[in-house]
Amino acid sequence: MVTKDEKGISIMNIYVGNLSREVSEEELRQAFEAFGQVTSANIIKDRYSGESRGFGFVEMSAKSEAQAAIQSLNGTSLKERTLTVSEARPRPGDRRGGGFGGGRRYRY
Repeated sequence: MVTKDEKGISIMNIYVGNLSREVSEEELRQAFEAFGQVTSANIIKDRYSGESRGFGFVEMSAKSEAQAAIQSLNGTSLKERTLTVSEARPRPGDRRGGGFGGGRRYRY
């Protein structure tokens, strides 16, 4: 998924799956920096335990560098786990406010 930052520069968002719980955001950043400038590297964590959920996102400022990183890192090993690396896709629809009635109260 390609977006633009506040300065209007295109940024490519990359999904990284099957991450070991021991991988830090800095290690993830370093793996991608071998291919170009990394804008950000985030590992998604469980909101209650704070542990890694096994996936994260890396943003790179140059699409060509991001595509090279995807092609080179997909299927490689990091801390004994085989990475799944691809261009991030937007979430389908808004997943917030779920549940019965979306928070509205009904009278019977």
